[in-house]
Amino acid sequence: MSALVAALLLAGAGAAPPMVVIDEADTVREEPPPHGAIGLSTAWRISDSVPAPRSFEFRKRALHVGAEIGVHPIAHDEIYYVVSGTGIVHSDGEEKALTPGMAAWLYTGAKVGIRQTGSEPLVLIIAYPNPPQEEQP
Repeated sequence: MSALVAALLLAGAGAAPPMVVIDEADTVREEPPPHGAIGLSTAWRISDSVPAPRSFEFRKRALHVGAEIGVHPIAHDEIYYVVSGTGIVHSDGEEKALTPGMAAWLYTGAKVGIRQTGSEPLVLIIAYPNPPQEEQP
């Protein structure tokens, strides 16, 4: 092996993995929402298409009329961003109305949830970190 080839291989050893491009149409499925299975939803589990380990989750979910993500404790910060529709977000007993363009930043240790309101589905982008990966020896 030439010195140039060896140098190029070593230089790439610590390089970032190649990017992943995901079409949400390839990730869609109909399912009950998490944390209580209240109503029906359309889920785009976008980050599931990214090989592990990954540092965070990125998802889109449409809560159909009457659906909700039930109140549950979180062990990380979490963001609900409203793309369309309306809803009520819950965090530790406090509730706030959300409309398109609004985001709720929810904190580690809170008990959170969100419910659809109005006549149209509530479409959300949901993002949260994964636990740090253990260092491999």
